[in-house]
Amino acid sequence: MGHPLPVPAAAAVPPALAGRVFRGRDAVARGWLTPRQLQACVWRRLLRGVYADAVLAVNHGLFISAAALVIPPEAAIAGRSAAWLWGADDIVAAQDPVEILVPWAHRFGPVAGLRIRTVGEVPADDVDRNGRVRVTRPGRTATDVAGAAADLIEAVVAVDRMLASGAVRPAQLARAAGGLGAGRGTRQIRRAAELADGRSESPQESRLRVRLVLAGLPAPVPQYEVRHDGRFVARVDMAYPEHKLAIEYDGLWHGAPGQLGRDRRRLNAVVAAGWRVVHVTAADLHKVDRIVAAVRVALAA
Repeated sequence: MGHPLPVPAAAAVPPALAGRVFRGRDAVARGWLTPRQLQACVWRRLLRGVYADAVLAVNHGLFISAAALVIPPEAAIAGRSAAWLWGADDIVAAQDPVEILVPWAHRFGPVAGLRIRTVGEVPADDVDRNGRVRVTRPGRTATDVAGAAADLIEAVVAVDRMLASGAVRPAQLARAAGGLGAGRGTRQIRRAAELADGRSESPQESRLRVRLVLAGLPAPVPQYEVRHDGRFVARVDMAYPEHKLAIEYDGLWHGAPGQLGRDRRRLNAVVAAGWRVVHVTAADLHKVDRIVAAVRVALAA
């Protein structure tokens, strides 16, 4: 029986690369690493030829940092990636392609891991800097994200998240949407701007609110504070205050230890204050007609 092979020692991380995102060819040219050392587990490959110290947290920003090393100076981070940079970090997954806007004269790619959109030009007024990268401004970002969404509901979800994070303000959104000319997606963008409400605290709450409105019901008030005799009772996901009707979306977090009991006590207090409550689950969103019917009946009562 032979002796087991020795376990290799962990590769040393040069100080110049600790906590950094870098191009492999630059690290080799400067003598910090050899091509073979780039394959060590202490490095994480992000894009072709671009690596990161493996101790860095994996989020979309890490891949944006990688993209910044390979895109032309005239390009800009755009779309949902720009939204991430402006603080709306829950509408894009960590390893989703980084969205890039590039003038036709400086076109490049394709590059695996990048979603490159080529345009005639990128107006200077539409671009700002976020750290060391060029990025579309919040208003332009919001309209781009809304226009690229699969449908109106998802467009509102994205814009709601940008409003909720403070990435864009309502006035900015209105100006950006109002300033668009006729073009692909313009109608969806403008309608999404009308329906958007940054008070919604989750994508599912946004979807539910918009589906109610598109079904012909009045828009409910998100995150409404129920009060009784001048005292705070509870904050509900959505409400029709004049009808004393609350709508509660029960997401996964409601199943956390102890949460069910807290929810029941809170909603018991809402009912004791003279309100009615319609409960909605994720499964119910697949049967939206039933939700609409229940809310319509409750409003008519």
